[in-house]
Amino acid sequence: MNFFKRLGIQALFFSTKDKHLATSIQMILGRKPLNVSLYRLALTPSGLGEESDNGFKKSNERLEFLGDAILGAVIAEHLFKKYPYRDEGFLTETRSKLVNRETLNDIGIKIGLKKVFYQVVGNRQFVGNKSLYGDILEAFLGAVYLDRGYSFTKKLILQRILIHMDLEGMVSTISNFKSKLLEWSQREGKQVEYSVVQVNNNQRYKEFVIEVLLDQESIALGKGETKKKAEQEASKNACENLQLVS
Repeated sequence: MNFFKRLGIQALFFSTKDKHLATSIQMILGRKPLNVSLYRLALTPSGLGEESDNGFKKSNERLEFLGDAILGAVIAEHLFKKYPYRDEGFLTETRSKLVNRETLNDIGIKIGLKKVFYQVVGNRQFVGNKSLYGDILEAFLGAVYLDRGYSFTKKLILQRILIHMDLEGMVSTISNFKSKLLEWSQREGKQVEYSVVQVNNNQRYKEFVIEVLLDQESIALGKGETKKKAEQEASKNACENLQLVS
């Protein structure tokens, strides 16, 4: 069978049902899948999983774990190269916001996974969670990785997944917490001040602890290796405490 896969004629061995599924998957990948069973498993949530003879439940959870790691790695590399002068905190928060369950759920639907999912499920009764298609998307990426390799999966993420993520809007939100807080305080007629609470020194680094005061009342703290970074972190925490960000 591996010989035929290398020749690219594995579709000759697909059942009629698998051929239909392979066609749907090809619409998403731009290439025919080599191992349709991987994608069928990726589209099978735990609620529909069947137990094997040895008691192992066949579902997409293991593929979801794998796909989550690969998606995170590709997004991390993209952010690392795109923002060479931004710190680890910025990169971590941006990645976290880009791959949150709500975003992935919307993307899973946009690229056609909802339609393919029901093609696999058929008439079986199933109640999914709110992040069903986000979970399936991660499992699907895990299947792509095992079926087509890392380079193909990376290209798919950058060309088909990332375009549905509002990266610039996300970065703007993350970068301007201080401005957002100041604009809000001016509208509300309140006074915002920043105060250095503590400076921690050791042989490896200096850390500033900044307090945000709203009308002379402390509402948040922030830490950073510079005053500017500490103020930005404190502003972010203040905005979250004031429910100024979603």
